[in-house]
Amino acid sequence: MIPVSIEIPSGRYTRGGCPDDKFVNATELPREEIEIVRPFRMSIYPITVGEWRASGLRSVEDFDDPNLPVTGVSYFEAEEYCRWLEEESGVPWRLPTEVEWEYACRAGTDAPFFTGSDISLSEANFLYAEDGSRVGPGHLLPVGSFQPNSFGLFDMHGNVSEWTSDVWRSSHETGVEDDPSRRAVRGGGWDYLPRMLRCSWRDALPPETKRDNLGFRVVVETLACR
Repeated sequence: MIPVSIEIPSGRYTRGGCPDDKFVNATELPREEIEIVRPFRMSIYPITVGEWRASGLRSVEDFDDPNLPVTGVSYFEAEEYCRWLEEESGVPWRLPTEVEWEYACRAGTDAPFFTGSDISLSEANFLYAEDGSRVGPGHLLPVGSFQPNSFGLFDMHGNVSEWTSDVWRSSHETGVEDDPSRRAVRGGGWDYLPRMLRCSWRDALPPETKRDNLGFRVVVETLACR
C-alpha cells in the first residue's frame, strides 16, 4: 500500500517565526529566506494505521479505524517504514527535512498558520484554547477531517506531531551545533494548544520516543518517480 502523495513545487519561502507572532521563541529564529530548488512528493496525510499495518512491521495500538494516523511509532520505526516502502515501491521514500516540512506546511503563506493569524476547531484538531480551557475532541481524528492547504496537504496543523529527518538544533542560527541525541518534530498534536500548531513551531525528542500524539509522513524526490 503506497501512500497517496502530491508534488510540492520548487520555490522560496521565509523560514521561522513571523514578526507579528507573539508566540515565537528562540528555537524558531532567525528568519531566513530558503529556496527549494527541486520539487518533491509528499504524502498528503500522515501515515495511517491501515498503511502501517500493510507494512507488516511491529504491531501498534489496535485502532478500529484504519484511517486514523498511526501513533506510538519511534523515529527509528518511522525510518524502518521508509525502508519497507522503498522496497515495495522501488523509489527511495524518506522522512521530510525540517526545511521541506515548513515549506510544505506554509504552502505559499507567511503567517503563523496556513489558515492565517489564527486557527479554529473547524480547521484543525487540538484540545486546548490559549486560555487553557478544554475545547477540542480530546482524541485522534481520521486523516483528512479538515480542509487541505493550498498544496493539497491535510493535517499539517494538529492531530499528530510529525517526525522529521533532522537532528535537533536549538535555533536556525548559523553555526549552532547539532544535538544527535534528539530529532526535530513538527506539526502539533491533538492534545496541544494552538500556539504549538504553528508553521514555525519546533520541538525535539529522543528518537526512541513513542507517543499517542506523534506520527510521521513521507517524501520522495520527484525525479525518483520518473
